[in-house]
Amino acid sequence: MGQNHKKSGGVTIVDIAREIGVSHATVSRVLNGHEGVKPATRQRVLDAVERLGYVANLQARRLAGGRSHVIGLIVSGLTNGYTNQLLEGIEIAVSETDYDLLLYSSISRTRRRLHESSYVDRLINGLADGLLIISPFFPEAYIERLEQHNFPYVLVDHSDQRGNRPVIYATNHQGALEATEYLIQLGHRRIGFITGWQLHPSTSERLEGYKAALAAHGLVFDAALVRQGDFLYEGGYRAGLELLTLPDAPTAIFASSDDMAIGVMDAARQLNLRIPDDISIVGFDDIHQASLVYPKLTTVSQSLSQMGAAALNMLVDYIENPQSPRRQHAVATRLVIRDSCQPPAPSYPPSRQVAVHEPAKEHNM
Repeated sequence: MGQNHKKSGGVTIVDIAREIGVSHATVSRVLNGHEGVKPATRQRVLDAVERLGYVANLQARRLAGGRSHVIGLIVSGLTNGYTNQLLEGIEIAVSETDYDLLLYSSISRTRRRLHESSYVDRLINGLADGLLIISPFFPEAYIERLEQHNFPYVLVDHSDQRGNRPVIYATNHQGALEATEYLIQLGHRRIGFITGWQLHPSTSERLEGYKAALAAHGLVFDAALVRQGDFLYEGGYRAGLELLTLPDAPTAIFASSDDMAIGVMDAARQLNLRIPDDISIVGFDDIHQASLVYPKLTTVSQSLSQMGAAALNMLVDYIENPQSPRRQHAVATRLVIRDSCQPPAPSYPPSRQVAVHEPAKEHNM
């Protein structure tokens, strides 16, 4: 008892078994979550694991035909509130399982295809039991490989037009339609729209929802009021400046993400416009920052934490029940009305002192 286990190979299950006087098979059953171990013995094993600093050898688990009990997670970046809130839900859900997370972030935009594909290759080759993919930039580059290997995966916030892939997604079209209708009901007729990243499925879905609301109220779609964004603060800031300095500027702007909407807010202030007196602004996502900015942002909530948790639970089900049918699960959106919108001012647009420059600090939240 109490012997020194700090050897070059690290602590093994044999060391744990010897420490507390049980078989290494018993230790293995506890570590793999199997039944048939007395509660008192199970606790002794877990206490020894913590005391000795045991770390599972994932490669050895795989060679023995077991699971790694690791879930891979690919995200397109960690500098925005959208991803962080999804991760909150995933972390809460995974804490209730015996799985760990292995996170990969494809940071460099010019090399994302290479990064994401190489990450998937590593995961398929034994690092993980399954894969969560959040906002992938090039999913088609590796989805086929996942399918060929029958490797469990779930696409998060990504529609599946084929209808045969495991997907968690928000009702983007309906959410955008309701947000646009809200602005129309307030009296706005010139409503600017900022899209997300061009190749992401939600971008077209939200744009179509915006168009559908205009058509339903007899308003003509004006392409001059639409700007390309990227879901990020900087994209919203630049697009907001362009829309707000048009000769016939919009009285309201609907941005396809909260990060972009916050960028629009700063663009409006740069032009000496008051929110919502001079310009109404709506976002999409309902990240934590939406209720912290001033004025508090009206937005479309897509329950990101709930979406992340649902995706994790779906993936665990596929891992542990390989015959489970593929599902496409929709998370309903809802409009959250706060303080950033009101009816358009009768004298709009007000006089402006335009001084356009990049913001003094970053808002990658």
